[in-house]
Amino acid sequence: MAAGAGGGAELVQLNVGGRRFSTSRQTLTWVPDSFFSSLLSGRISTLKDERGAIFIDRDPEVFASILNFLRTKELDIRRTNVSLLLHEAQFYGITPLVRRLQLREELEQSSCGSVLFNGYLPAPVFPAKRRNRHSVAGAQLADRAGSLVERALVRRSNTLPPNLGNAGLLGRLLEERGPVAGGAHDPGLVRLVCGHHNWIAVAYAQFLVCYRMKETSGWQLAFCSPRLDWVIERVALNARVLGGSLGDNDKMVAAASCSEILLWALQPDGTGVEIGVFYLGVPVEGLFFVGNQLIATSHTGKIGVWNAVTKHWQTQDVAPISSYDAAGSFLLLGCSNGSIYYVDVQKFPLRMKDNDLLVTELYRDPSEDAITALSVYLTPKSSSCGNWIEIAYGTSSGMVRVIVQHPETVGSGPQLFQTFAVHRSPVTKVMLSEKHLISVCADNNHVRTWTVTRFRGMISTQPGSTPLASFKILALESMDGLGGCSAGTDIGPFGERDDQQVFLQKVVPDASKLYVRLSSTGKRVCEVCSVDGTPITAFTVQECEGSSRIGSRPRRYLFTGHSNGSLQMWDLTTAMETAGQVADAGGLSEEELLQQLEQCDLALTHSLESSPAGSVTPTCASSTASSSLQVQDPDGLPEKPAEDSLPCRLSGQNLPCSALPEPHVPRGELDRRRAGGSFVERCQELAQSEGRWASRSRELGARTRRGGHTAGSVAQRPPNPGPAAPEPALPLTPSRVRLSETSF
Repeated sequence: MAAGAGGGAELVQLNVGGRRFSTSRQTLTWVPDSFFSSLLSGRISTLKDERGAIFIDRDPEVFASILNFLRTKELDIRRTNVSLLLHEAQFYGITPLVRRLQLREELEQSSCGSVLFNGYLPAPVFPAKRRNRHSVAGAQLADRAGSLVERALVRRSNTLPPNLGNAGLLGRLLEERGPVAGGAHDPGLVRLVCGHHNWIAVAYAQFLVCYRMKETSGWQLAFCSPRLDWVIERVALNARVLGGSLGDNDKMVAAASCSEILLWALQPDGTGVEIGVFYLGVPVEGLFFVGNQLIATSHTGKIGVWNAVTKHWQTQDVAPISSYDAAGSFLLLGCSNGSIYYVDVQKFPLRMKDNDLLVTELYRDPSEDAITALSVYLTPKSSSCGNWIEIAYGTSSGMVRVIVQHPETVGSGPQLFQTFAVHRSPVTKVMLSEKHLISVCADNNHVRTWTVTRFRGMISTQPGSTPLASFKILALESMDGLGGCSAGTDIGPFGERDDQQVFLQKVVPDASKLYVRLSSTGKRVCEVCSVDGTPITAFTVQECEGSSRIGSRPRRYLFTGHSNGSLQMWDLTTAMETAGQVADAGGLSEEELLQQLEQCDLALTHSLESSPAGSVTPTCASSTASSSLQVQDPDGLPEKPAEDSLPCRLSGQNLPCSALPEPHVPRGELDRRRAGGSFVERCQELAQSEGRWASRSRELGARTRRGGHTAGSVAQRPPNPGPAAPEPALPLTPSRVRLSETSF
């Protein structure tokens, strides 16, 4: 291990990850209380290889940089991953190096965020526990509990799973549910964020808060609910209640857990009045407002409606619900039997018969596949064409269909307009807007987009919808969902204006970085990183109304909730305006993806399940286009460099690049290279290509020197009478263009 040397220096032989290093004891131990001082003093047990060198099971490449710092006290990070170097320096306990690297990170990052950072709201104070005003005692408790047990058993036998039989008010009467503990339901973690106009609702495990934005004072805390007995799973906010009995200035916020829904009315002075507790009888999976009406849906096939005018709560059984959407005053339900139903909730008080909602079947899928995604687009009304309703939906078999309702065929129902069979997994999302049709399937959030042609605002078949882009929004989640709730990390698309709809991509569960990408093309708009380094647990996009000043306009904000309970805001309007000033970027590059995946254990994560056939789907054309070896000009158009402008210096001679012979590459390999291939295969091919070109260049230089050829002799050579076989022209060095812009 060690040997004496002249001058009393002691040599140390190290084997770091299979690579041998020789240094002195003094070099390794000049930093006190480090890993090496403990190792060489015997405080840490050592393992030696067959040659007697001390074995250290660490990365040898990074160790070389650390050893160079110990020798020279100088730091060169041009060819080193700084984050990895910092991690290894902390492991070895090299305090001076750790301080340098941390200072460098502090200089590059700011707690005030980037130019897109718009504000920071700290975690609120935990409120007092809610007083149950519906509680009863004595004989009333026994009588009420008995009647509830009887009703719950009947209800459970029809709809509820056996493990949910004691949910709701009955569960609170039969057993006292204490505060939730454990990491899965961290009380200080932001679980859900939703917005409406200039209001934001933030849900924690057992309480929620509401913020409102004022023109002069910015975002202010407007309401904080009492601490509840159960964990909040869904939140809905309505910042404009028009024509209701609560007043024109009142707002409403609702929270749901299992089958219970708690509704508050928010007063202008910031106080909240509890309207009541409503029960759906089955787990609530969708909670939202349609006008003044609060809607709750469940996959079991039950919907609930609360009307602000009549203050009446009504439930109705329909077929098992797999998707829903709202347009105007209409609630559309996509069901597992292949039917699309609608309810006009605005006329709900006038259309009751025998205490039932009027649920009407609008359309039935030709294949009777389950309707797993639904989107409604209402064209602007005009006196000439009336109202043309367009509906896009996706099915469990991967089909995407578009149906339209003509003004003159209202009585006959919608007609099938177009069908796309491009997905091989169930469609999870679909969005029909003015210019684009977007669909997402369960194969790792694979997105397909089309350009929609319209004539006078109505969808047209000439030339019809044309394919636009294909990409993926890779988003891994914990096996049980982050904090037990995955509704707060929905990828979107967000936004109402067609050209500014975006997807939000959080790659790993504990990531502190979020990628914003256009929903139509997948191109990256921006990326935001938590200013305090805490993981992002929930997010949403909300457009807030502008001020009353002349020239002001609505601005779009990205809200991110974090594990420490804070809420951070980002200006997406500025990001959209500056996105065209930088080079186009798509999804994560291979290097960025690997950096994200290093932050989590893939064994504890999952992605959307895909069908087995999805693994043999051909690579999208966008990967081939993005891996081309052309140079792009600032306008984004491909530009082929001239041969005379790229001289290659060999043996003191200037020869055009086209004069270099092409190394033999099998045609099958070229075809596979053009088709894309996997990430590892493409990296290996680039490395082999670089090696072949280097050896080929040396061989050509040696041949030129032996033959004594000059540029003049080359020019005097008689032309070949036969046509030369065309050879593919490849550059001397591998392309610096990313292999795939929108692969991830």
